[in-house]
Amino acid sequence: MTLHTNRILLRPWCESDAETLYKYASDPEVGPRAGWPPHKSMEESLNIIRTVFSAETMWAVEWKETGEAIGCVGYLPASASNLKIADDQCEVGYWIARPYWGKGICTEALQLVIDYCFHEKGFSVLWGDYFPENPASGRVMEKCGFVDTGMEVLCPSLEIGADRPVKVMKLEKKNYNIFR
Repeated sequence: MTLHTNRILLRPWCESDAETLYKYASDPEVGPRAGWPPHKSMEESLNIIRTVFSAETMWAVEWKETGEAIGCVGYLPASASNLKIADDQCEVGYWIARPYWGKGICTEALQLVIDYCFHEKGFSVLWGDYFPENPASGRVMEKCGFVDTGMEVLCPSLEIGADRPVKVMKLEKKNYNIFR
């Protein structure tokens, strides 16, 4: 399954993306903002592609201009979510390589995933969360119609930041259709 805009393509990860993934995921400014440590080797990146990113709910964000995978976007069903949510809900997540920050790419990618989750998968509510020290991630969700729930929770499954609260955002399908 692929999704696209004029600038990006969301596609399954390939083992051939390992070198590019390592190039961007080894940046110490990227992973910790999303709750994971910087990658230490191309082999680690390849393993992440084979295990975590191989899920049908995860996509590589490919920059069409270069054909490079510059980030990841996807959703977690209730059974895998960091949050306690109902079975007809999911949690979204994303990250983009630092050279591509501030260009609206995360917003574009998340918009594609939101449309897919509501219209193809039939979810009623989407959830997202971010560390308060990474407000840009919260702004991405706000631009896509998410609202701040006022809740802060711990996500014990995170490799980095499990002891720091995240702010919880929410987007209900009924409000999204108005927002669009």
